[in-house]
Amino acid sequence: MPTALVLGAGRVGSVMAADLSTDFDVTLADRNPAALRHAQARFGEHISIREVDLSDPSVIADLVAPFDIVCGALASVIGLEVLQAIIRAGKNYCDITFTPEDAWELNKLAKEHGVTAVVDMGVAPGMSNLLAGHGAHQLHTPERIDIMVGGLPVERSWPFQYKAGFSPYDVIEEYVRTTRLVEGGEQVQRPALSQRELVEFPGLGTLEAFNTDGLRSLVTHLDVPFMRERTLRYPGHAELMKVLRHIGLFDHTPIQVGDSLVAPIDLLSTLLFPKWTYEEGEQDLTVMRVTVEGMQAGERVRLQWDLYDLYHEPSACTSMSRCTAFPCTTVARALYNGNVNVKGVIVPEQLASIPGMVDSILERLERLGVRYSFTRTVLSSD
Repeated sequence: MPTALVLGAGRVGSVMAADLSTDFDVTLADRNPAALRHAQARFGEHISIREVDLSDPSVIADLVAPFDIVCGALASVIGLEVLQAIIRAGKNYCDITFTPEDAWELNKLAKEHGVTAVVDMGVAPGMSNLLAGHGAHQLHTPERIDIMVGGLPVERSWPFQYKAGFSPYDVIEEYVRTTRLVEGGEQVQRPALSQRELVEFPGLGTLEAFNTDGLRSLVTHLDVPFMRERTLRYPGHAELMKVLRHIGLFDHTPIQVGDSLVAPIDLLSTLLFPKWTYEEGEQDLTVMRVTVEGMQAGERVRLQWDLYDLYHEPSACTSMSRCTAFPCTTVARALYNGNVNVKGVIVPEQLASIPGMVDSILERLERLGVRYSFTRTVLSSD
């Protein structure tokens, strides 16, 4: 049986390992022994575990050497270094790590080593980019891409009305990092949490959408004059986050507090992050809408994909972990089977140009219970 290595034993990484274990001998690696034991207890002893400090790039080459395919679900602060080490080791890689750096800078290195490294292959970025690229390819003249996505607790609770389905540190980074949008064919910048708008979703109700830097590679890889991605939360969350940001609690620079130097983000993480953590069995949901508008066969049309996914009770897995893990493991299988044979650092929208790839990904996700519904609306005719 072929072998697979999953880096990171958190909520997403452990679901990746469980899914891959149906076709691969899987090893799950992390430096946290409790996380490893928890994943093995949940998903079966047939998943091997290995305790290793993945923040040390020097261990990566020996770690990945025996495996046929490698997947990553790592903290953003180590993502780029790990990616570089895996490329140098000559291993194909599929990753969901939301690194602040541009992974594309390693494209030349990956080609030199004959490696295919698919990055940002989660739900958003990931499926959002894939569907945006797919929609743009179907239109003669794509004019606008609008993405809205959020992971939320089913049960709302004061004051945050939110819990984090992935690393809370990465959530805070989304609320700090300047947002890149495309307007009139030009890249522009807006503050994170800005341009708040209330949006209705059937069966879910009113959510608020606000700017975050989620377009990622779409900014440079698609030629569409208007593009934006917005995060979805229950109404009121954005304003509260703006208050915390305004008073400096998202800052990393230490300040003097009595006789000690304290980074505000460290204080915030100690107090806030436990309140953002899902309890075992606590239900979440994932909602996403990708719309692509433009000209097709003489008509101005809107192509729209909608995702509304809930906590998966049979496996006791969060919606966000499944919606993020399964696109990555599906593409990892395609990599192993030779269905993605382009070398270099590959972003999800590039996969949309491979014949049949989008349909095969969507079909497998639906078999796993993650369903994207599609609608085509004619807006006007010439």
